[in-house]
Amino acid sequence: MPIPPEAFFLHGNLNGTLQQRIRQLVAEGIVAGRFRAGEKMPSSRGLAAHLGVSRITVTLAYTDLVASDYLTSRGRSGYFVSESAPLQPEFEVGPKLPADQVDYAALTGRRFSAAEHLRRPEDWAQFRYPFIYGQADATLFDHQNWRQCALRALGKRDFEALTSDYYDRDDPLLIEYILRNILPRRGIEAHAGEVLLTMGAQNALWLAGEVLTGPGVRVALENPGYPSLRAILAQTGAEVHGVAVDADGLPPENLPAGVNVVFTTASHHCPTNATMPMARRRALLEAAVAQDFVIVEDDYEFEMSFLRAVSPALKSLDREGRVVYVGSFSKSIFPGLRLGYIVAPEGFIREARALRALTLRHPPGHIQRTAAYFLSLGHYDALVNRMKQAFKRRRLAMTEAIEAEGLIVAGQGGVGGSSFWMVAPQGVDTEVLAQELHGKGVLIEPGRVFFDPAQAPRNYYRLAYSTIPVGRIAEGIGLIAAAIRNTGPK
Repeated sequence: MPIPPEAFFLHGNLNGTLQQRIRQLVAEGIVAGRFRAGEKMPSSRGLAAHLGVSRITVTLAYTDLVASDYLTSRGRSGYFVSESAPLQPEFEVGPKLPADQVDYAALTGRRFSAAEHLRRPEDWAQFRYPFIYGQADATLFDHQNWRQCALRALGKRDFEALTSDYYDRDDPLLIEYILRNILPRRGIEAHAGEVLLTMGAQNALWLAGEVLTGPGVRVALENPGYPSLRAILAQTGAEVHGVAVDADGLPPENLPAGVNVVFTTASHHCPTNATMPMARRRALLEAAVAQDFVIVEDDYEFEMSFLRAVSPALKSLDREGRVVYVGSFSKSIFPGLRLGYIVAPEGFIREARALRALTLRHPPGHIQRTAAYFLSLGHYDALVNRMKQAFKRRRLAMTEAIEAEGLIVAGQGGVGGSSFWMVAPQGVDTEVLAQELHGKGVLIEPGRVFFDPAQAPRNYYRLAYSTIPVGRIAEGIGLIAAAIRNTGPK
């Protein structure tokens, strides 16, 4: 008996074109064993009538399934499930037992899940006023050229780059572009042995933390600062000291005695956006030499400098190999790319490369090659320029709205960026404020998580403008100001 058309239903869980959705229906049914080898498929006319689609759509789906060996065509007899179609293995399974026999919270100590980090709703893009940091704006992204670069990287000429296990190596095309074009903009000179690709800046910071720190190692980091870095260092057993930042970033004179490693975001401090002046950068490097410590420089938002010329990276001023430089394309291209890099002396890179090989080998070859094409063909620079122009307009609108509503800016930086660091009146809990604004379609980022938990004020918050349209900024800021006035000090 042929499989009846009624066995197929285009439910809402399927994505893609009608042809792709029909292919998925058939393939899933065959793999799951509902449709067995040799069974006849519904006629293209019958299935099309049942699903309410054109006959050619079903015919194209069937043809595609034949090419993938899910179906076979028998002349005028129609389409049948292939004898060699993929199938799930069958297992003898016993009765299902409760899956709560082990107390994993006690077993693991919740060492990782208990760490605080920035949280945002998964459906943040559905909010009318998303003042959240670090997400991509689809209206600015170069979809067409990224797609073309991805397709080129899928071609036969790049088959090896797509499919090979690089072991501990990286795509030489991407490394070459970073060396010749990305690093010189920051004043950095390096060679291939001093660069390592990572799965974004977060992975780079984790590698640096694992390689450089451990029990008994004294580490200094900025307070407030990047929350995930604090969580990373907590796992190493290092002795972590928070150093309060000022309007110029991290003050070298306040570093703890005997410090071994210092983490800093000199270009745009996270979250205040302060840019470290050249005099302070030199002072920090001089302190590193005098006190014999290493600096990990997270070049946070370097590309988003549009108000004035940027200063060269700390790494460019380093003459003793004391700076480990971390860069990323995740914010300037899109967060889901998860592609970053480390520039450091070969001795460090050797250890970091070996550790990366133990955990994830290397970033996916196709992503590396696609990014290499996107950068080398000039699409990256065009994208960054487009983002800078848009961010400049949004920043101006934010500044005007903030001033009009009487909100207080705690830090906005002097070279650009994509956010403002804000402070509410004493007594306003911005986590409570965020919950109230959530119901009004407004997303903000409470600031407590950026501070050392032992002394974390609750009245700071961050407002970013990387995804919100200019026309909605003033109205959104107005809602925030009204909520703060209504909340008031408690």
